[in-house]
Amino acid sequence: MIASPVLSADVLIAYSAYFVGTASPGPSNLAIMSLAMSSGRRAALTFARGVVSGSFSWALLASLGLSAVLAGYSQCLVAIRIAGGLYLLWLGFKSARSALSAGKPVTATARSDEPLRRLYLRGLLLHLTNPKAVLVWMSIVSLAMSPVHGAAHVMPVVLGCMAIGATVFSSYAVLFSTASARRIYTTIRRWLDGSLAVMFGIAGLKLLTSRN
Repeated sequence: MIASPVLSADVLIAYSAYFVGTASPGPSNLAIMSLAMSSGRRAALTFARGVVSGSFSWALLASLGLSAVLAGYSQCLVAIRIAGGLYLLWLGFKSARSALSAGKPVTATARSDEPLRRLYLRGLLLHLTNPKAVLVWMSIVSLAMSPVHGAAHVMPVVLGCMAIGATVFSSYAVLFSTASARRIYTTIRRWLDGSLAVMFGIAGLKLLTSRN
């Protein structure tokens, strides 16, 4: 019982760290936001489910300790980083093309008639090719470790963080798929797509040039 306050503090820190990292603007959130305003709630929620599935895959690796093994093989992380960087640059290109288009938008994540299965796979691929995700989950698992209970509370913390992630990503999809958001989107579409192009481009180049 003495260790309970310490454990509770560790759990709260882990939850807070994950919430801040998940809710802050990033490639996944911006892609969901753009897709929700351009293609609607169903498409955005499907894409978000793919993102959550990718996050769960990294969480599972981290909780099983396999992520530490992966991090020990620098070639694996380099390959993931290159794939992720190229994918982000491709999204940046699509966003830039949409921003330069005066007519119907060419969204970075999907067409309005794109099959839901493909949308899910795009969301999954976006998160699986983010090497920072596995590092984030490694830190979450480390925070969840208790000096007294060891790894006994790791899985509950991981599941709690997954619930937080699913809530955050779904909220982005629902919030930005409202009628008012879509009206705003028609007004700022080119500026938004231009901003996405810059954001995706910077993130992609950062991944490709990073040495960590």
